[in-house]
Amino acid sequence: MLCPFCNNTDTKVVDSRDASDGKVTRRRRECLKCNARFSTYEEVELLRLTVLKKDGRKVDYDKSKIESGMRKALEKRPVSEDKFAKLIGDVEYCLKSLEKAEVSTREIGRLILKKLREFDEVAYVRFASVYKSFGSIESFKKELDTFDK
Repeated sequence: MLCPFCNNTDTKVVDSRDASDGKVTRRRRECLKCNARFSTYEEVELLRLTVLKKDGRKVDYDKSKIESGMRKALEKRPVSEDKFAKLIGDVEYCLKSLEKAEVSTREIGRLILKKLREFDEVAYVRFASVYKSFGSIESFKKELDTFDK
């Protein structure tokens, strides 16, 4: 594992703990050169999905794309890396539980919206504003009104 501070390859594991309900292992590491400490997250990669895009193309599932979109929605929100990792794990668990080899971007987006709505309303609205492509301020207001119900 490369040290993010000095790029040394010699590190040691100081502590390991389960995170995300046992789906992820958080490892606290120490660089043997500069003595800096950092955390890494290890998980089993089981998700072998094909994603059906809106234009009909099929691409391999890429976790980083989901992470990127969710990070943008959660930007400047009070969310720890552990909670973020659990949220991503929950999304992937739900995708896996669909028991499909192919899933559409629409299904993935709806699943993320559901998880974000439960997790953080501001992040939900941010993600929804991009995902749903609101055509007017009125349609955006209607979406916000659903929180009052």
